[in-house]
Amino acid sequence: MNDFFTFLLLSLFVVMSPGIDTALITKRTISDGRKDGYRIALGITTGSLVHTLAAAFGLSAILMQSALAFEIVKYVGAIYLIYLGATSFIKKDKGTDSSLEKNTKKAPFTQGLLSNVLNPKVAMFFITFLPQFVNGANNVTTQLIIMGVIYTVLSITWFFVYVFFINYLREWLMSAKVQRVMDKTTGLILIGFGLKLALEKK
Repeated sequence: MNDFFTFLLLSLFVVMSPGIDTALITKRTISDGRKDGYRIALGITTGSLVHTLAAAFGLSAILMQSALAFEIVKYVGAIYLIYLGATSFIKKDKGTDSSLEKNTKKAPFTQGLLSNVLNPKVAMFFITFLPQFVNGANNVTTQLIIMGVIYTVLSITWFFVYVFFINYLREWLMSAKVQRVMDKTTGLILIGFGLKLALEKK
């Protein structure tokens, strides 16, 4: 593996940069608490492992070379993100949640997993970023898996720290006014990412 320290440093910057994952984790932690924040973080990082294995065994390369496969995954992922964002704008009845909200709250792990696995940009990241640090003299597949696992460990560590601190602000963030603003903001971010993904060319 070439430039291991550089790989660690760049991976850390990528992990800590705000994006879809951060928006989902923030929204879930604020609305449902620390445990669900941890669960959705685990789902997202499990998705990273899926992309790691796909990249290591060539599935991601097939996806990137097939325009049809790329388009299908892209639009499914985009629709799912827009759906997640739209739930923030659905008015809740007193004492009950809308069916969409209930469905979203049931499975934080699945929500995180699907948002990551259905995003072809993540697949593209893994097959363009990781190979830069591969040593051709050694087993390429093994190196890709090791780097993917390291990236996943960095991700889950950062996400857990992030959820831990966000949870301390939850009481203030759960006030009706702040909650409405946060819901709408994260909802718009998710919808924006979904539209960006849908309109983006291969």
